[in-house]
Amino acid sequence: MAYSNTQLFINGKWRPSQSGRTIAVLNPATEETIGTVAHADRADLDQALDAAAKGFKVWRAVAPFDRCKIMRKAAAIMRERNDEIAARLGTQPATVGTWRKRFAQRGLAGLKDRPRSGKPPTLPADLRQRLLRQLETPPPKGFSSWDGGSLAAALGVSDDAVWRMLRKDGIQLRRQRSWCVSTDPQFAAKAADIIGLYLDPPCNALVVCVDEKPSIQALQRKTGYVFTSSGKLVRGLKSTYKRHGTINLFAALNVATGTIQSKTTATKKRPDFQAFLDDVVSEGSQQQNIHVILDNYCTHKKNDEWLVQHPNVHFHFTPTSASWLNQVEIWFGILSRKTLRGASFASTEELTAAINAFIAAYNPKAAPFVWRKREVKGSQLRNTITNLRN
Repeated sequence: MAYSNTQLFINGKWRPSQSGRTIAVLNPATEETIGTVAHADRADLDQALDAAAKGFKVWRAVAPFDRCKIMRKAAAIMRERNDEIAARLGTQPATVGTWRKRFAQRGLAGLKDRPRSGKPPTLPADLRQRLLRQLETPPPKGFSSWDGGSLAAALGVSDDAVWRMLRKDGIQLRRQRSWCVSTDPQFAAKAADIIGLYLDPPCNALVVCVDEKPSIQALQRKTGYVFTSSGKLVRGLKSTYKRHGTINLFAALNVATGTIQSKTTATKKRPDFQAFLDDVVSEGSQQQNIHVILDNYCTHKKNDEWLVQHPNVHFHFTPTSASWLNQVEIWFGILSRKTLRGASFASTEELTAAINAFIAAYNPKAAPFVWRKREVKGSQLRNTITNLRN
């Protein structure tokens, strides 16, 4: 079959490219040249764009009635019979009829593929609901919780089907969260009292959060940096260590300034607690009211005699199982991350010195903690599926 050489159609005329270059068209079976196509260069493309712009301006200038006449002329070929068009295109008349009908009904949108059903579903339609209901039931005997294999066995499907469904719903079977629910009947009143001291402290009064961090171990072990099997450099700790005793740390957080006053002791008995409070109270005057926020630890109770000797001191206890309302707990977390975790101490004296050095560096840059929690509840509604998504 012979093919004519194809030129460029620009501005209503067929012509070769300005460079005169052509591209050979090869027969894929024999690799022989069966024709050529003009190779358009930059100048040819510029002329084509200019011609298109001029044509658009001319088309806008044509009256709507004249546009209709032009389109009727252009659609004359569409008046041919299906078999004539099929013979010209080398296809079947039924195929031509199908596409002409779809174009007549929907225009250009009818020439696109219709939505297809795709692969037939292989999983039961109610599998998701059955899976969620199964998670709400007790796990099999001998199991503490459901896993993929036990769910698949209970539902009669494959492990892969279960895991695909769990991933789709964002359910993490092995992720764990803990919570502590306060059952204190006076939770609202106690929480409001403490939060009120944070947000609107009394004038000319000192508000401090007091608590202890007990049994801090002085552990001696080798530390440094090591390369992992993946080539990453990480902090390394030797698995074996030597114990050199423990200390207890009392801390008082000034709510207004964020500074810390501390004391380390060998024990955490009530006399130790009262001695630390004596140090805290001595920082202020006897005429200044001091509000102390405490949790319900046993040494914090039964201090009536001490309070009688210090009438300007007022204790405010957090609700039971709600010591997180005490802001000094935040500072204890900072101390643990920056000073205690991963450290090595050869003695309790070295541990005490490290804590004191951290406090000395912390206080000049200290800032008060800002209370941002909008809603405080003593208990919370729990849903198993919701917790698994967190």
